[in-house]
Amino acid sequence: MPRTDASRTAATRPTASLRPIAAIVGFLAFVELTSGILQGYYTPILTDIARHLGIHDADVNWLEGAQLALSALVVPAFAKLGDMIGHKRMLLVSTAITAVAALILPFTDSFALFLAAWALMGFYVVWLPLEIALIWSRSRGAGHGAATTAKAAGLLVAALEIGAISGALAGGALIDALPLQIVLLVPAIAVVVCFFVIWLGVKESPELAGGRLDTIGLVLISLALLALTGGLSFLRLNGPADLLSWGLVALGILLVVPFVRWELRHDDPLIDVRLFRSPALWPVFVTAGLFGVSVLGAQAPLSTFARTDPEVYGYGLGTTGFTASLLIGVYLIAMITGALLYPTIARLITPRLTLVGAAGLVSLGYLLTLPFHSSFSQVITNMVIAGIGSGALVAALPAAAAAAAPASQTGVATGLTNSVKTLGGAIASCVFGIALLSHAAGQTAGAQESTAGSLEGYMTVWIVCGVTAAVAAVLLVFVPKQAFTDAPVAAPAVADDVLA
Repeated sequence: MPRTDASRTAATRPTASLRPIAAIVGFLAFVELTSGILQGYYTPILTDIARHLGIHDADVNWLEGAQLALSALVVPAFAKLGDMIGHKRMLLVSTAITAVAALILPFTDSFALFLAAWALMGFYVVWLPLEIALIWSRSRGAGHGAATTAKAAGLLVAALEIGAISGALAGGALIDALPLQIVLLVPAIAVVVCFFVIWLGVKESPELAGGRLDTIGLVLISLALLALTGGLSFLRLNGPADLLSWGLVALGILLVVPFVRWELRHDDPLIDVRLFRSPALWPVFVTAGLFGVSVLGAQAPLSTFARTDPEVYGYGLGTTGFTASLLIGVYLIAMITGALLYPTIARLITPRLTLVGAAGLVSLGYLLTLPFHSSFSQVITNMVIAGIGSGALVAALPAAAAAAAPASQTGVATGLTNSVKTLGGAIASCVFGIALLSHAAGQTAGAQESTAGSLEGYMTVWIVCGVTAAVAAVLLVFVPKQAFTDAPVAAPAVADDVLA
């Protein structure tokens, strides 16, 4: 009888230990819902913001460029600080900064102040990597760390996309009924509520690495990322002939060299570059960068292609603004589906094969658009295929990085997936902008005034998205078979390789 009781206790211990994690995931899902609102809410009201600030529509690009540059700087520092002093603590700090920035927007008509506050809102990009690291740190003690983190990541990404859809719909509806200042208050209030949800509902990671922040490494990587993203932003605005833009891009790449050399010598580096030697991690990081090309760089071209009138230009779907938003909405719903399906499929055929299949779906969806883009039904079918794969990858990549990284580097690893994805999107945004303008000169004057796109440019977008996703699928084939699982031998093997 005593033996039976002990067995029963052992069998029920993992379930009991996972209950607090389930509660934390519920609170973090609200955080990602808020993140989605921030990402979707402002899109329908950008024209109104431009009129309020007295700027040209083209100057709205500075908002995206500034936030992109700051986002790239924030993630490495906050991911490392999360491992050192607490993932919840850094979640609170980043949420507080985002809330203050969002509260500034309704109360200023100065473009400079609005631009600075908009850039500071980019601190929300660290939320998902910190959340995944926090969930992993709390769940690995239950013996189901990889599986639990994968399932939680799917739920968080689903909440993110639901927030993006809800935010876009709410922003579009409210701007027609309320003054802009009141409309801008809504996401700010949501972020303030989010702060208290984290403070009251989320417990800190049980094990912290401690140590001191590598400030020299932070300065070096910040300068490199700032030069690279700044150069890409100027390149997109000024065109491929701008020498200053290319000089900044080259400087950003060159600054990576002293950063890597410094990190290899440092006892407690900001980013342990040896992570890139891991056979399980380097394909994940490369995949994140290649995936950023489509998930961050291709959405604006998709919207503008849908709005292009085929009777005038001979291509496009000629949709209204609402119908185009439906196309984006269906794509986001497909991403939700992919994120929720990922843990189930991964459990059936291993996470590695699921990642390969997800990247393959993204590739298939975009490559199918090359021959099939003449009707709304064709394009929406292609985007559903790509969306399912994209949703799975958004959920899978940070979870896979957390499962394969050493225990003291989970925040850094999940943060790196976000950083390289952002860089992939920044490069793609620049390339796609140039591609869509490259054949504009051959259009009629009236056409050139109506749209900057060209069919050859859109073809380039679809080819690049399809090929980069296919390359990612091939690279993931070389990941060790039991990577990203709860197999007892998998995690130590990866950790030993990384620390060698």
